[in-house]
Amino acid sequence: MGIAGMTHDHVRQILNNINRAGLEIVGFAEPNKELALRLLKQYKLPESLWYRSLDEMLIKAKPEAVCDFRSIVEHLETVQKCAVKGVHVMVEKPLAVNLAHAIQMETLAKKYKIQLLTNYETTWYASNHQAYEMIHEQNTIGDIRKVVIHDGHRGPKEIGVSKEFFGWLTDPIKNGGGAIIDFGCYGADIMAWLMKGEKPTSVTAVTQTIKPETYPKVDDEATIIVTYPKAQGIFQASWNWPFDRKDMEIYGQTGYIYADKSMQMNIRKGDRNAFPEEVITVKPLETPRNDPFSYFSAVVRGTIKSENDLGSLKINMVAMTILDAAVKSSKTGKTIMLK
Repeated sequence: MGIAGMTHDHVRQILNNINRAGLEIVGFAEPNKELALRLLKQYKLPESLWYRSLDEMLIKAKPEAVCDFRSIVEHLETVQKCAVKGVHVMVEKPLAVNLAHAIQMETLAKKYKIQLLTNYETTWYASNHQAYEMIHEQNTIGDIRKVVIHDGHRGPKEIGVSKEFFGWLTDPIKNGGGAIIDFGCYGADIMAWLMKGEKPTSVTAVTQTIKPETYPKVDDEATIIVTYPKAQGIFQASWNWPFDRKDMEIYGQTGYIYADKSMQMNIRKGDRNAFPEEVITVKPLETPRNDPFSYFSAVVRGTIKSENDLGSLKINMVAMTILDAAVKSSKTGKTIMLK
């Protein structure tokens, strides 16, 4: 496995431990030599792993798969260069900067028969998977009626992201937007997954820039509403929360589930008087489903089928349809109806 780019701070996930089950890291492609060597030195990794470009790494290191840690607008280029060589790709969330890029990436992945996954932190939350099982396999709360998803933190500057990450994260071209993309994508992905890939009938979004002195070019506050014939999703994405959060409330016909990254979940079902809220223990995810890089390796090897998973291309094309419509809605002030 090779690494394309090092400007996304999530690259530290692999730098912190390159010894993952099922894979060997063969190189880091990063044109900013100072950044690359600084990070390799910080994590006590040899300079020999550095390549000046993705092209050079693909030729010399010959990876079977590549993980992309560049700006979102560069995801398309990564797939363009890797797909023709039969190299599988996993990008950081979201899949693409807009739906047009996503469609091109999907076309290339299918043409050259490569795996194309999207890595979301929330994919590795055991609580999300247990909630899915409770809804779709155990019918614990009946059919979904409303899902409210909260994602975000105090803001990129406020939490101290690197200057390289901040530079493109707050650029409307390179990132596609601000909080609406950075954290709205989590809600879009999870909702698409919970609804088993069904596209919503409409998307409405409202954005604000509450801190224009810090984020003059992009929004820092966003709310996205998606509707289905019998359900609704509300995604609250923010760079203004007083604390970090990634949690959701799922309301069904007969109960609700509250889930976050912890190993406990709050549920309530049945009659409101007979069945008070319960706190249940979450089952841990088993290897390799508990690690993005080992999971990617297993998908490439064919030991895991990812077609309907949170990171799958199928689910993320729906997520990109939602995100793209949300950006358009926020700019026009109109609800976007989807065919």
